Amino acid sequence: MDIVIIGSGNVATHLATALNEHHNIVSVYSRTIKNAEILAGKINSKATDNLKELPSKADVYIISVKDDAVSRISEELPDLKGIIVHTAGSIPIDVLKKHPEHGVFYPFQTFSKNKALDFSSIPVLIEANNSETLQSLKDLASSITGKIYEVSSTQRLMLHISAVFACNFVNHFYFIAESILIKAGLPFELLLPLIDETAHKVHASSPSAVQTGPASRNDKNTVQKHLKILQNLGENDLAELYERISKEITELHHHKKK
Repeated sequence: MDIVIIGSGNVATHLATALNEHHNIVSVYSRTIKNAEILAGKINSKATDNLKELPSKADVYIISVKDDAVSRISEELPDLKGIIVHTAGSIPIDVLKKHPEHGVFYPFQTFSKNKALDFSSIPVLIEANNSETLQSLKDLASSITGKIYEVSSTQRLMLHISAVFACNFVNHFYFIAESILIKAGLPFELLLPLIDETAHKVHASSPSAVQTGPASRNDKNTVQKHLKILQNLGENDLAELYERISKEITELHHHKKK
């Protein structure tokens, strides 16, 4: 397929690189021409910072920009012959309704430009406004991964919420843990085997089945010791957060045992 990439960020970069192995990326757009040129140079494509200069007869146009820019880009696009899709987890398909053929092509992973990923292991969630477009998106997805899911905009938004908890919030908790360790004069690497083992467990079991720690045991003495240390460090907000989460964990596992 002939594909146009609209965007040059993390998702656009990984997606363009993966698709370029099997398809022809005919153009890369970015508001900043330098960014467009960097990505285009990696995949031997053409760069532009003008939406009106995009080829008008590509098979698929992939809008891979910040969520709050998808609607604006869609409205600014000229009349195009191909399928228009976006890659946003929280944006409904209807934002592209002005285009006769449109859909969603959402690679479900956390992306960083300089971190290589095996795209064949990444789920791609698709949605389309008609069955023919849906099949085209399935064909496109199948060229880079075997994990293809047809989901609605509502399902995708709920998945996006769950991802914020499972990825973004968890990563912020890593930052909190690192901050505490720095105050103790200890390296973050001490936590890495624990982090890896916890992640490994949920590949085979429900998270609720592998929960450990003082809150799950209703170990009130340890919880209070932790709270006191946080308070003594002046981390009252963290102490409040610790207490609230511990309460939820204790209540969940106490309820399960009844």
